[in-house]
Amino acid sequence: MQYTLLDIERCDLEIKSNKIRHHTELNGEERLIVRRGQPFSVTLHLKPGSQEFTPGETSFTLICVMYSAGPLPREESDTKVSFGLSDSTVEAEWSASATPGPSGNTVSVSISSSPNAPIGVYSLTLDQEGQKTSLGDFTLLYNPWCPRDAVYMSSETKRQEYVLAQHGLIYRGTHKRNKGTPWNFGQFEPGILDICFKILDENPKFVSNADQDCCARRNPIYVTRVLSAMINSNNDRGVLVGEWYDFEGGVHPTDWIGSGDILQQWAESGPVSFGQCWVFAAVECTVSRALGIPCRVVTNFESAHDANANLVIENIYDENGEDISEGDSIWNFHVWVDSWMTRPDLGSDYDGWQASDPTPQEESEGVFCCGPVPLKAIKEGELTKKYDAPFVFAEVNADVVNLIRMSNGEDVMFSSSTKSVGRNISTKAVGLDERHDITHQYKYPEVTEERKVYEKAQHHNKLQKKGEEPGLHLKIKLAKNMVIGSDFEVHAVLRNNCMVARTCNFMLFANAVGYNGKRGESCGFSPLLAPHGLEERLPLKLKYTRYGSLITSDRLIQLVAITMDKQTRSYHKAEKTIVLDEPDIEIKLVGEATVNQPMTAELLLLNPLPEPLEDCSFTVEGVGLTDGKPITLKYVSSATADAQHLS
Repeated sequence: MQYTLLDIERCDLEIKSNKIRHHTELNGEERLIVRRGQPFSVTLHLKPGSQEFTPGETSFTLICVMYSAGPLPREESDTKVSFGLSDSTVEAEWSASATPGPSGNTVSVSISSSPNAPIGVYSLTLDQEGQKTSLGDFTLLYNPWCPRDAVYMSSETKRQEYVLAQHGLIYRGTHKRNKGTPWNFGQFEPGILDICFKILDENPKFVSNADQDCCARRNPIYVTRVLSAMINSNNDRGVLVGEWYDFEGGVHPTDWIGSGDILQQWAESGPVSFGQCWVFAAVECTVSRALGIPCRVVTNFESAHDANANLVIENIYDENGEDISEGDSIWNFHVWVDSWMTRPDLGSDYDGWQASDPTPQEESEGVFCCGPVPLKAIKEGELTKKYDAPFVFAEVNADVVNLIRMSNGEDVMFSSSTKSVGRNISTKAVGLDERHDITHQYKYPEVTEERKVYEKAQHHNKLQKKGEEPGLHLKIKLAKNMVIGSDFEVHAVLRNNCMVARTCNFMLFANAVGYNGKRGESCGFSPLLAPHGLEERLPLKLKYTRYGSLITSDRLIQLVAITMDKQTRSYHKAEKTIVLDEPDIEIKLVGEATVNQPMTAELLLLNPLPEPLEDCSFTVEGVGLTDGKPITLKYVSSATADAQHLS
């Protein structure tokens, strides 16, 4: 059949209206960004005197080609698609429909991509019997608003939080004393989306086979695993260099307050120094949200690092109470991300949140990456499910065993716990600047308080019937106010519920400790040879002059109390990690804030240290306020309470 050809003058991509419908208006108005599985419209403007578009008499073919797919994009890989006009668009596949405009010299074309199409930047070409006209380019993202998309999320409030929100809170500290650190994800800041695709284009799988990698980008499982590997730089030119000890030549991880500066530095000059777990996770969250994958940052307190994959963390001490453990460790907190998607490779039971971790800890399939693994598999202990279920399961559920290594090389277990790992697993609440506890999504509830009381009573009754001694009870008591810069006292309390006195070595250690559980130098030590009667109290004074130069930026001190009766081989341990309070920064606006006009803010900080602050700076970043880069104002101060103006 012979069709009438259109004489096209130009194409209007209707960027503004399309982006509003596709929830991409926050990306700016410079380019067309749409989400897959949902129609978008373009308008063809015909040259004056051109033949009008007449349904049934005028037809054409549309061709969409991925730029990243290399010189030979293929229809077999879905990196090139061709489709003609239909009566209406079909949202399950690439399709298009067209209607004439009211004046006759325009044609409105509705185009729908497949909800399973690879994400990326596409060219759009109109083909009329071999005569091709370029209509422009568009960027295709995942679509949490489309029920056929693998990342579909039914709740609008959750889509607003996990896809569109550009700021958040990342929780750090200990399971009892934690605080949300503000973070600027900035996924819609200028240039960030291009950098996200650049990350995908520099991953080793793309370098080795661009066609295969681009085809696989239809699958958020694949893309999430690539991001887990590419956010760290261990096996490639990934975004961040991990460092926990020596920060010379780079930015200390605690100095970052947003992802945008990190991503821009990487795009300009390669791997950025330095990152730790919350920075890795925050950057992956930014990239995931930018690409359209719902994502949240998750903090696991008392997080186990199971180096030998036996699901047990073994703490080993010598006969003097010194920690001589190797390999295994328990981090005060560890941060990763959860991403929302279906799991057709595992079955619909495993759809929903998937944990992945870009912090380089252990290799997975020869690469430093982890996940995505369904939270359902972790909760149910399904350790054969992809990817890396045993490692994540151990992080939240490993057993802890405490051992004394005797002088003859024998290891004697003196205590164990099945409940100390995986505490208060936290993320930012939907729509609120508050902590949301999601421990129940990772693991079943621990024994209830009523059950604990019952079991304790039953255990005591059994001991009484057997005529055995109930034993010793050891705990650590903290001071009420533990502010960095102050001196304070802690106590180890040993209660003897035995019928006879015992003489034991009684020790209380204090060590600076990183959030990853790595013990630093001693902040204090208090020993006692105690003939135990009813109760012994062992005090330890922690002075700023001693701990101030030893603690890390995490402000953590680990306290360990140990009693040892070598004659009866009776050992007891109590442990607490304290996080020292730091002063809050108060922000006050100077004058009235006016849209699109400069403004000044006053930042106030009360110095709690018994010494002046020197060579200090304030850093501020805000969505749409600082052009995607932080503003830093340095100054030298000798006052204890300082205010600084920042414009």
